Amino acid sequence: MQLGLDFATVEELVAGVDEVGRGPLCGAVVTAAVILDPARPILGLNDSKKLTEARREKLFDEIREKALAWCIARAEVEEIDRLNILHATMLAMQRAVEGLSVTPKLALIDGNRCPKLSVPSAPVIGGDAQVPAIAAASILAKVSRDREMRELDALYPGYGIALHKGYPTPVHLEALTRLGPTPIHRRSFAPVRRLLEATSGN
Repeated sequence: MQLGLDFATVEELVAGVDEVGRGPLCGAVVTAAVILDPARPILGLNDSKKLTEARREKLFDEIREKALAWCIARAEVEEIDRLNILHATMLAMQRAVEGLSVTPKLALIDGNRCPKLSVPSAPVIGGDAQVPAIAAASILAKVSRDREMRELDALYPGYGIALHKGYPTPVHLEALTRLGPTPIHRRSFAPVRRLLEATSGN
């Protein structure tokens, strides 16, 4: 259900929801939902992309300590390939909201569309720079996914995953051509799909 509300006037039990990892060629898409506690303010919340890694790491711990509720969720590579990245992202956002230990009165979703939820929701374009709860969600999602990509880099060396986090950089594309796709690469994404088609002779 979606609701056209002025989110600036809603103060209690608002969940901010954001995602990280729609664009990469490999790895899961990770989402988070956060309900902040007005009695325990967190200074310095902002779009995770605008913060240093050290600042994100510090805020990651502070958000989990001070928030009324938070949940980090995901959609796996297999789900991305089966559903497409948009629907997989919506599914991961739905899982994040449903995983909250407190039911929000409203979910504010970063972007221009909302997943199907059992609570009222509204999209907020550029929400991670406007709504503190969405900024908090973006930080949880990004730190969580970045940590995971560093672990995957150790499992699949040679691709530079720890540096580019799976995005289609020249380094990643060159390694992909040279080494071939791994089990964590998204088969439905064009650069990976083209390589698989070329090697299979189709």
